[in-house]
Amino acid sequence: MKRQAYGRDRGLTLRMFLTTAGLGLIYVTFAVVLFQLLNVGLVPMILIVVGIAFFQYFTSDKLALRASGAKVVSAEEAPDLHAMVERLCAMSELPKPRVAIIDTEVPNAFATGRSPKHAAVAVTTGLLNRLEPREVEGVLAHELAHVKNRDVRTMTLASFFAMLAAMITRFAMYGGIFGGRREDNGPPVWLILLVVSWITYILSWILIQFISRYREYAADRGAAVITGTPEYLMSALQKIASQMSMIPQRDLREVQGMNAFFIIPTDWKRRGSELFMSHPPLEKRLAALSEIAREMGRAV
Repeated sequence: MKRQAYGRDRGLTLRMFLTTAGLGLIYVTFAVVLFQLLNVGLVPMILIVVGIAFFQYFTSDKLALRASGAKVVSAEEAPDLHAMVERLCAMSELPKPRVAIIDTEVPNAFATGRSPKHAAVAVTTGLLNRLEPREVEGVLAHELAHVKNRDVRTMTLASFFAMLAAMITRFAMYGGIFGGRREDNGPPVWLILLVVSWITYILSWILIQFISRYREYAADRGAAVITGTPEYLMSALQKIASQMSMIPQRDLREVQGMNAFFIIPTDWKRRGSELFMSHPPLEKRLAALSEIAREMGRAV
């Protein structure tokens, strides 16, 4: 496998395209229904939502670091970690992101930022204390692959349209309740919007989770290509998952708000349909990495 291919998987790319197209179709259909039913108040509301989205988009890195309690550290404060990030960035042709550490025993890591030039990579003290250097490198390569693929931007945009649809629906529903407007003696407009919004929310949420899972597979593959040693990422994922069960529930609850960002969510053992998961099941990720290792001619 050539490193410059950067772990591109045509099947994965096609599924991503089809899923994104499906999400776009849902939003377009929803917008058409809304504009058929509503005729007042949309412009100011859209301006407000767009303003919120722009704020979230341009401050996503700062918001994520603050929410997680991460502290940006200098090369003098964490020389080994900075050296590892610099080496991986050189291998993946990325500008060096800010490096942060979260003071928690929960072993995990995440990346954030709207673009490679405005990115940050954070790791927990629990991860640094529990993994070997080559395993930490595999985790960091996974997070840098997210940066390279601009995953934060993709997920922000996908979620933005869902948020916009929800706010438009809430606004219209309240207007319908107090106005009591009906169309041709049919059901109230707010009731129609409530049903449409519910369907839109469920379908879009499922597809967003779908996109999130594909992004994790792509980042795993990217990490394998960057380092050339997928077996260390496999080992890291297994250690993180096994160590998570030893962490007190109180500590897990403190960081559970970052589950969508983490390399492995703190509730990864939760049973349920994969359809509603933001990350692929651990065994499927390990199987995919094992296949990549065989493609690269490495034994695992």
